[in-house]
Amino acid sequence: MKSNLLSNINNPADLRLLDETQLPQLAKELRNFIIDIVSVKEGHLGASLGVIELTIALHYVFNTPEDLLVWDVGHQAYGHKILTERKENFDTNRQLGGISGFPKRSESIYDTFGVGHSSTSISAALGMAIASHLKGETDKQHIAVIGDASIASGMAFEGLNHAGVTDANLLVILNDNAIGIDPSVGALKKYLTAVKEGKNPKKNNMIKSLNFDYSGPIDGHDLIGLIKELNRLKKIKGPKFLHIVTTKGKGLQQAEENQVKYHAPGKFDASTGEILLKSEENQPPKYQDVFGLTLLDLAKKNPKIIGITPAMPSGSSLKFMMDEIPERAFDVGIAEQHAVTLAAGMATQGMIVYCNIYSTFLQRAYDQVIHDVALQNLPVIFCLDRAGLVGEDGATHHGVFDIAYLRSIPNLIIYAPINEIALQDILYTAQLGLDHPIAIRYPRGKGVLPNWKVENFGHYKNIVIGAANCLKKGTKKAVLSTGTIGNNVIAALNECSNASEIAHFDFSFIKPLDYNALQEIFNTYQTIFTIEDGTINGGFGSAILEFAAANNFTNSVKILGIPDTFIEHGTVLELQQLCKIDVKNLTKLFSNH
Repeated sequence: MKSNLLSNINNPADLRLLDETQLPQLAKELRNFIIDIVSVKEGHLGASLGVIELTIALHYVFNTPEDLLVWDVGHQAYGHKILTERKENFDTNRQLGGISGFPKRSESIYDTFGVGHSSTSISAALGMAIASHLKGETDKQHIAVIGDASIASGMAFEGLNHAGVTDANLLVILNDNAIGIDPSVGALKKYLTAVKEGKNPKKNNMIKSLNFDYSGPIDGHDLIGLIKELNRLKKIKGPKFLHIVTTKGKGLQQAEENQVKYHAPGKFDASTGEILLKSEENQPPKYQDVFGLTLLDLAKKNPKIIGITPAMPSGSSLKFMMDEIPERAFDVGIAEQHAVTLAAGMATQGMIVYCNIYSTFLQRAYDQVIHDVALQNLPVIFCLDRAGLVGEDGATHHGVFDIAYLRSIPNLIIYAPINEIALQDILYTAQLGLDHPIAIRYPRGKGVLPNWKVENFGHYKNIVIGAANCLKKGTKKAVLSTGTIGNNVIAALNECSNASEIAHFDFSFIKPLDYNALQEIFNTYQTIFTIEDGTINGGFGSAILEFAAANNFTNSVKILGIPDTFIEHGTVLELQQLCKIDVKNLTKLFSNH
């Protein structure tokens, strides 16, 4: 019986003591280790399974952490974490107080660069390589591992373009599996497919044209072949590019066959691979599905409606429209800047464009929102998925800055629905014709209304732009909420013995604010709370304070929301508790204040 190799490996130095012939066994053990833990603890699965051999080969050949290894996005770094001193606590991955699901500089010296958004690895590794050269560290290696979906992003091309005119000791490894979270798209994908199939003439190699020493494509699951090629490349100076071909989900049949579902499958049976389904009976829908199904319904009735998403058709549920009306629904790949300006271009021609981007990823297209949309007052409809705290993905993915970074932009309407019906109604209202662009922010996960379709589907209401709503009257205090966090306020007030004293107002419109309602509120209530699932610096509460200062009100205003710090990973409830915006903390605050 073979001994368990992984049990004796805590770091890459231990790994390098093995004979090459033992490494395939280690690869099998490492895959099983990841499958066993992720099946119970959840997390990203397919990406890490696909790069097991590459991970082992990199740490076997290169002298990490002295040689610098940068992963792109980080979905595929589980094997890396296990081999770099985090095997014993890998079961805490993505849990409150546990290790991050992504490489993180403060967590390990082996994590050379924090990554959560894609396409940063080439620029970061090039920066490291140039710095090493300036310091006279000419033998230090710098490796960037990037996927075929990530390399299609503009930033990756910017890095390649610069690297090609340097003598930096940089190795870019393209992990080509034809899929990111969803299948890769675009002309570059077709080019890479032609290269893999041997249909692209060598003289037309675009990477060589950028002055890289190109090799490949080679089998990314051939450990011995990988090691041989990495050893060869280690001796070559200047920018190098290795094209490897892998299978996402390698080693778990279901993950290989259904790569989208097994990117992050939730809990599953480790022995069979079968996903353990949760009962959806009488459960509220995901806000993503409310968006996707409503947009499809509207698009069937309005031929001017267009849907755009940068590489998130499944996650955003734009896939419903892509499946039924593909000529008007576009996945543009990991290209947020392009997505925004593409939407702007369409809007100039009278199209009604719903540009669906995760809140954290819209940060990457901030200039385009200002310059290409708002400055020209084009009525693009931004649908900001995953706004607020998103849970286990942590600091890189929380959508907590959008209110603050959008509120200062002229012409832009900002709306946060309190529930599924409100989301449907604003999606309907927006396509009737707005005078300005609008950002509609809504959270990840389930809503609050199990019967949303019965109550509202197809029977939409035109919302008055800028109007606030009084949800509950009171005598002494007022709570002003925006978005779905208002449901925590509703639940908290139901628990308060002094609930009759507390009024609750839903300010779904963060911009423009309902100044008439605010005048009445400040004239009526001496104590006012504001609450949002966004950063308190520059957010909704700040807007209320600005109103108070401009109108010489001296009421007591307490702002609740995300504090001025980066919030790490944990469940949404745990993170709400940390920020004191969960139902229990709100109940205590409203009762005692």
